[in-house]
Amino acid sequence: MTVPLDFTASLTPAERAAHGRTARTRASRSSHGWFETDQGRPDPVEVIERQSADRLPELVPIRYGRMLESPFRFYRGAAAVMAADLAPLPNTGLRVQLCGDAHLLNFRLLASPERHLVFDLNDFDETLPGPFEWDVKRLAASFVTAGRANGFSLKEQNGAVRSCVKAYRKRMHEFAAMRTLDIWYAQDDADRMRELMASSMDAEARRRTARATARARTRTHLQAFTKLTRLTAEGRRITPDPPLITPLGQLLAEPSEAGRENELKTLLNGYARTLPPERRYLLRHYRLVDMARKVVGVGSVGTRCWILLLLGRDDDDPLLLQAKEAQESVLSAHLAGDGYDNHGRRVVTGQRLIQTTSDIFLGWTHVVGLDGQSRDFYVRQLWDWKGIARPETMGPGLLSLFGMLCGASLARAHARSGDPVAIAAYLGGSDRFDRALTEFAQSYADQNERDFEVLGAACRSGRITAERG
Repeated sequence: MTVPLDFTASLTPAERAAHGRTARTRASRSSHGWFETDQGRPDPVEVIERQSADRLPELVPIRYGRMLESPFRFYRGAAAVMAADLAPLPNTGLRVQLCGDAHLLNFRLLASPERHLVFDLNDFDETLPGPFEWDVKRLAASFVTAGRANGFSLKEQNGAVRSCVKAYRKRMHEFAAMRTLDIWYAQDDADRMRELMASSMDAEARRRTARATARARTRTHLQAFTKLTRLTAEGRRITPDPPLITPLGQLLAEPSEAGRENELKTLLNGYARTLPPERRYLLRHYRLVDMARKVVGVGSVGTRCWILLLLGRDDDDPLLLQAKEAQESVLSAHLAGDGYDNHGRRVVTGQRLIQTTSDIFLGWTHVVGLDGQSRDFYVRQLWDWKGIARPETMGPGLLSLFGMLCGASLARAHARSGDPVAIAAYLGGSDRFDRALTEFAQSYADQNERDFEVLGAACRSGRITAERG
């Protein structure tokens, strides 16, 4: 598969910069401002229901219940709605590998294979090549939505967005001046984070950052093992907590041990073939002992997500993997096809392009289940030094600092897969793009709140069923 790039090696930096400036004729920087809908806009509930049609019907009410908790929760589950809103707008044509769902909670602390703590994107279910500004817009609007949930003033909300977009623009200019390999090796590790925030952090921000990094180091696979498993007469097994965690045997009306073992082996063996040889060798040191369906996130609720419990030397030597169903990206209907025959592979390839340090067990597979249906999955470790932001606990200053980290990190992700010279030239040295995105973020947050109310009305009328709590 050819990596989507907007340039060839034969172009000079000056020609690449000219290409970026020319993109302003397709979409001026100020054109990214105020968002307005027209009469042809799809009904947001219909968009969400179309997604639900391919999901487990017994879990869909949980998805709706989570989306109805708040406008911010709705935003997290409405990536398909926003993709449909972005598609008709003018776009730059400056393509990168998009995250596709770059809201602020999809940036977090992660463990690199070298056991360093890094700050990076973490969700790639919707990844696809597309115009760079789609990710920036989704990220910017998430900061307004989070700020409103915290009761921040308009000035404080805009401050977080400006901090985010300015960091994106300035760092893209840094990447435009760097060598290609230096861009690829760039990381946002703990030292880089402190460097980025040094001039803006007060004592409280430093304390909270230190606590967050320390906490992330405790969220290991061993902590997940302790929390999610128990000893039974048959040995170590996953602890049931239906409907959120349901062992596979409990999901079968008439459990067939032979069928159960066959599905487990098919999934694991197919996945193992996608790993590099040395990782397959490592995986062979473990045996699969249990599997359970798990409900995760907001937007992903209803897709098939499995926890796989493997044990090595003994019951104190675990490996917990998460196999998550990979469906068509919400961007696919609005962008050129991705060319992959397996959406799990699409997710994994996108993640490896965007992330600096991907999980050593990252892979994909294709499974025909006991119900006869064919599905794609991607697989990774469950919990490995993950530090998740809690925007509801942040004051305006800390949210702006977090915006700066997210904007800089997104620029690094885009510089790996796109042309930083062209994007930097398009953005320019002024704050025109920053101001336009701030305006967009406010108007789109307004639209998100209206859509949230529409979903609530659909629930009250009985059009949809939501399970709260």
